[in-house]
Amino acid sequence: MTRSAILLLTAVASIGTASAAPFACPKKGGTMVFGQEANLNSLDQQASNTISTRNVAMNIFEALLTRSEDNQTIGDLADSWTESPDKLTYTFKLRSGVHFHNGKLLTSADVVASFDRYSKVGLERSNLANVDKWDAPDADTFVIHMKQAQPTFLESMSSFSVPIVIFPAEFKDDPALRLHTIGTGPFMLDEFVPGGFVRLKRFDAYSPNTHYEQRSGFGGYKVACLDTVTVRIVTEPGARVAGLQTGELQAVEDVPATNLADLKKNKDITLLPLANWWIQITLPNVQKPPTDNVYFRQAVQAALNMDEIMDAATDGNYKLNVGFQFPGRPGYTDAGKETYNQHDPAKAKALLAKAGYKGEPVTILTNKDYTSMYNAAVVQAEEMKAVGINAEIKVVDWPTSIQMYLRGDTGWNYFHTGWGTQPALGALSTMAFFAPPNASYRPDAGKDDPDVVKLWNDMNNLPDEAGRQDAFVKLQALVLERAYAVPFGSLTKVQAVRSNVKGFVPFRIPRFANVWVE
Repeated sequence: MTRSAILLLTAVASIGTASAAPFACPKKGGTMVFGQEANLNSLDQQASNTISTRNVAMNIFEALLTRSEDNQTIGDLADSWTESPDKLTYTFKLRSGVHFHNGKLLTSADVVASFDRYSKVGLERSNLANVDKWDAPDADTFVIHMKQAQPTFLESMSSFSVPIVIFPAEFKDDPALRLHTIGTGPFMLDEFVPGGFVRLKRFDAYSPNTHYEQRSGFGGYKVACLDTVTVRIVTEPGARVAGLQTGELQAVEDVPATNLADLKKNKDITLLPLANWWIQITLPNVQKPPTDNVYFRQAVQAALNMDEIMDAATDGNYKLNVGFQFPGRPGYTDAGKETYNQHDPAKAKALLAKAGYKGEPVTILTNKDYTSMYNAAVVQAEEMKAVGINAEIKVVDWPTSIQMYLRGDTGWNYFHTGWGTQPALGALSTMAFFAPPNASYRPDAGKDDPDVVKLWNDMNNLPDEAGRQDAFVKLQALVLERAYAVPFGSLTKVQAVRSNVKGFVPFRIPRFANVWVE
């Protein structure tokens, strides 16, 4: 069966029997204000892996491939694609009649330029490591030539963790985090005030993907029903709740657990819980003492009580979770469980002695934009102090913490974050965090752990699925054993909308297409 035929079958399967015609807005016009809990550092979707960026940018930009509602690879800007018999060439045909927000018609030259830029500044450019070259034989065709066959290549290409979004070719030299915000999506940028809001407006020349009849994941048949969507930065949880109650906000990204009981009684509000929203996690900086010492990192690991950390982070709305996938997901493993939730002060002190720790300051980098990260950092610091570690917390805003994290030489030892989109996409997307050149444990340039790199390559390149799964199991165990990441547990997120907001279905990222307000 050709890839084009598979694409069409996937489209039909994702639609089911929900409708016999493409989606049409029951009501068109109006506006919606979405309360987002964290500021964003950029709308450059190629160079940022923060959820605060994805929340907005994925409604503006599109990629060749994306994921469906059930996490399958589907076409987005690609109309169809084929794989050569030797699995070394992928040929993509582009959807016709697609325009950028500046009016320019999409061609393969724009795809080439977008891939060229991603290969230089894309945060997950390691996904292109097996690619030899790409070219465009004509305006509607884009071809990728592989160095070696990679059975997971299309899975990597369809990830929207840090997707290879397509932009006009004239912007191919834009520096990292400064990409012109011009895509092909159903909404276009109207105004961006950092720290304040981002306003999107409907792109009237948008061309929906006619292989589908409904939105599916970040693909499918998308229509902008609303005239505008304003994403307002509301970092204080109480302000988000108050805005939702008064109607100043029509939707919010996060509702604190302590407010759920009262909001359930409000007929004008609909609560939307999402279990396993993200894995609450802290990441060490192996460039900087004392976290460059594996025994020190293991001492911290041994000291921590994950129940106490997660309870403080979520007001009790959590589950303990070993590793980097959620239980019940394909490929889940508890490999490395012996490193998790030890709460063993004696072991921690013995490991500190083995590390030769002499009371040096240990800086925990966090933010208050995401309350769960701040609260987790506070408890982590206290539990480290209890075993004799001179822990201190550095609190900055979320965009600043990201900028500091991306450089290992900015004076931090542990960085607090949450991994949600990546575990939802699968083990390959999650473990890409440990791949060079942007490994999450921030090794010095050229000093990535070779054992990690080998297992990462095996996850991508081994020919059989069982072998790739075994590589993931070994990689998770290795990362936990060497304490290159300290996962605390999985957080349950509760979003909410005003009851007159229709079509808003929770996903990893808020989707504003096919949403209307009555």
